[in-house]
Amino acid sequence: MRILKTIFFKPEKETENIFVKWFNIILVTIIVLGIFHFAFSSIDYPYNWRGIIIKYRYKFILGFKMTLMISVFSSISSFIVGALLVLGQKGRFLPTYYFSKGFTEMIRGTPLIVQIYLFYYVIGTAFGINNRYVMGILIMGIFSGAYVCEILRSGIESIDKSQLETAKALAFTKFQTYRYIILPQVTKRVMPPLAGQFASLIKDSSLLSIIAVNEFTKNVQEVDSLTFSPIENYCILAVGYLVLTYPISHLSKYLERRYSYGN
Repeated sequence: MRILKTIFFKPEKETENIFVKWFNIILVTIIVLGIFHFAFSSIDYPYNWRGIIIKYRYKFILGFKMTLMISVFSSISSFIVGALLVLGQKGRFLPTYYFSKGFTEMIRGTPLIVQIYLFYYVIGTAFGINNRYVMGILIMGIFSGAYVCEILRSGIESIDKSQLETAKALAFTKFQTYRYIILPQVTKRVMPPLAGQFASLIKDSSLLSIIAVNEFTKNVQEVDSLTFSPIENYCILAVGYLVLTYPISHLSKYLERRYSYGN
């Protein structure tokens, strides 16, 4: 009984046993794979994994690279947009304050698919931006930036007011207060929601297929229309997005540990 408790239950103290960790990981993996194997083998379906992967691998790779590129640049632009919106809301200049508040609420309150149509066909046309890939990155950056803004704002406002008063008593400038007091604590607090937002950004980029952006989802749909093999194609799509989103979660956990401080 004691051995089972050691293997299957977390210890009260945060001590990690490598053997117990990998035993449980392998056990869970075997169970999950067993369930999927049973489900896939129980349906009458002519699988053609090898033929589809080999024949259309260039299509999958091209779509994967395009989604990766869009995701990277959209994540960077969304962080910049979010930071600027936070500065607008934290500043004392009323026009930028109300613009930031109203813009954030408008973006967060409307569907992404509507924003894609509006920004690409109306605003993009008005400003002469016809490159759908550039517009796709801008659209995703603006959409995600509104959520990043709220994540950063809530992280900043979670800092106890007494710390800010102490900084003033020590004659810290505003820059020093943010550099040495606010940002180190905010970084740890906003990492989990930021990781979730960037992972959602990667998956939401699939909607750019409606403006003919040849990203991963669109290429998989095109292959599916040629092969009529939805299970193989969409399993490849799921694995591809998992490969894209997992590093974000891993990086987030690393930064949480990196910026973890005592009281």
